[in-house]
Amino acid sequence: MFKQRQIFICSDSACETADRVVRAAMQQFDLGNPAVRRFKRINSEQEIAELVQLAHTEQSFIAYTLVQPGLREAIQREGTEWSVDIVDIMGPMMETIKSTFKLEPLMKPGLLYDMNADYHRRVEAIEFAVKYDDGRDPRGLLLADIVLIGVSRTSKTPLSMYMAYKGYKVANWPLVPGVKPPMELWQIRKHRLFALTMDIEALIKIRTERLRMLGLGAGASYVSGLQVLEEYNEAEALMKSLRCPVIDVTSTSIEESADLIMECWEKSPDL
Repeated sequence: MFKQRQIFICSDSACETADRVVRAAMQQFDLGNPAVRRFKRINSEQEIAELVQLAHTEQSFIAYTLVQPGLREAIQREGTEWSVDIVDIMGPMMETIKSTFKLEPLMKPGLLYDMNADYHRRVEAIEFAVKYDDGRDPRGLLLADIVLIGVSRTSKTPLSMYMAYKGYKVANWPLVPGVKPPMELWQIRKHRLFALTMDIEALIKIRTERLRMLGLGAGASYVSGLQVLEEYNEAEALMKSLRCPVIDVTSTSIEESADLIMECWEKSPDL
C-alpha cells in the first residue's frame, strides 16, 4: 500500500514562515500530494524529542524556525540521535545578521506576526480589497492605493488580495462589454491605475476551464473567440484612453505581476 509522503515543520510561533518556505520548495518537485504537518508553539525539549521520534517513524524530515537557543540545540541533538534530517530555516540568516552588524537577536518567537501597526494595516487592506472587489462600489476607486482594471479572468481578484496582504489598499473593476465604466476611473491619481491584459488564446482557455468547473457548457459567448476578441479590443481602447500602465499577466505569476505593480506604485511622484 502506498504511504503518503509527509513533511514536518515546527516553530515556537505560528509555523507560517516555515510553511511558506517548505511549500515554495515543494513546487520544484513532483511529490504528488504530500502532507505538511505543522507543529506550532513548541516550547519544551520534551515536545522536540517526541516530534523527532515521530519524524523518524514516518521516515520524514523536519524544517523548523525555532529562535530559543535551548530548543534549537535540542532539535539538533535529537535529530542526530534518531538520524532525522533537520533543516534550520531561520538560523543561518540570524547568525549572519548577528556577525555582520554585531547585534544580539531578541530571541522572542513570533515577532513577525505581533499585533503591531503593520499587522493592523494589512488587516485593513484585506478588508478594503474584499469590500471593493469586482466593481462592487465605485467609491472605492478613489480611496484605493492601487486600482486594477481588466476583462473577466485576468487575475484582478487574486492580485488584489495578494497586494492587500502586503498592506496595499486595492480596488478592482471589471471591464464588461457594452457597460460604461464609472467616471471615477478618469479621476484616479496618476500611476495608481493599472490595466491587466492577457493573450486571447490563454484567456479563452482559462474561461473555458472556469465554465467547466461551474458545470456550464462551452458554447457560451463568454468563451467565443469572436466575442472575446471584441471584448478585448473594447478594453484595449479604454486602456489607451485612460493612459494607464498595462500589465500582461499571461505568463507571469501573481507574485511577479504584483511586484511589478507595487514597484511602479512606489516610484510614483504623487505619493
